[in-house]
Amino acid sequence: MDKNRWGVVYSSRVGSVNSHKRWLAMQQYMEKRCVQYDFVQSEGSGSVERLTKMFCDNNYHTIIVVGNDAALNEALNGLFRCESLPEDFAFGLLPNGIGNDFARFWGVTVDDYKKVIDRIIERHTRMIDVGLCVYTDNDNVPHQRYFLNCVNIGLGAKLIDVTDKATRLIGSKRLSIIPVAIANIFERKSFDISMKADTEDVSGQVMSVCVGNCVGYGQTPNSVPYNGLLDLSVVTRPKWWQLLEGFYLLGKGQFLNYKNVHPYRVQKVEILDEGKARISLDGCMLEEPKVTPMRIEVQPECLNFII
Repeated sequence: MDKNRWGVVYSSRVGSVNSHKRWLAMQQYMEKRCVQYDFVQSEGSGSVERLTKMFCDNNYHTIIVVGNDAALNEALNGLFRCESLPEDFAFGLLPNGIGNDFARFWGVTVDDYKKVIDRIIERHTRMIDVGLCVYTDNDNVPHQRYFLNCVNIGLGAKLIDVTDKATRLIGSKRLSIIPVAIANIFERKSFDISMKADTEDVSGQVMSVCVGNCVGYGQTPNSVPYNGLLDLSVVTRPKWWQLLEGFYLLGKGQFLNYKNVHPYRVQKVEILDEGKARISLDGCMLEEPKVTPMRIEVQPECLNFII
């Protein structure tokens, strides 16, 4: 195996009508830059994880995922299913489709693919933190799931899930997020949660919880994936007009100024009872009927990421 040859996983489920055209343009530019690579295309839910692990098992030194945050999460979990990685291993992202907050944190968008490919060629890397969720399901089977951006519980997870489905139907994230937001303004569904933020007990009626290793879709805007810590935002149930203010501040990047947000900076979060609220990691929904108790912590500087 030529260690300079890339393994590229193209995710076809990224919710954008232009994603395949952009992928063809990426391929043309990689060929122009004389990049040697092998690529595979995902065929359904969970296949990105399996295909990434396949590249790992075949000793590729550079693995690139083409897709959004959810595809990045699947690929990340494929990496961590491998028994070992080469010492000079590097993992990268070519953002595509909708939902690319982790890429935007590093200052790139879906239209910056030439710049990203150039950085991969130059091997412009740094070690970053990875979040880890540990839990046991109803059958007492232990699970470990990794994340780069955030864990959402409650309204945040629901909005991500519903917006993704609406975007696939409408074809535009900007257009789909408006009816989704309006529908949830009047619901304001809360749930009982019991958890620990390091050693501090946090419990009661809340509407949303976000544990961020990165910006957390605006809910943990000061979190960075290289300080060995997690940011936690707990949102209590507001009046409906206060929810409008929350969406406004979220869009402005000033979510922590919202008076219903209670922020923490921690090393570990233990979810003892999530009150049957939905949970997502980087936009990927956890489908197990029971996932608590759950321990969320950070693995400092354990992934060589191409930025």
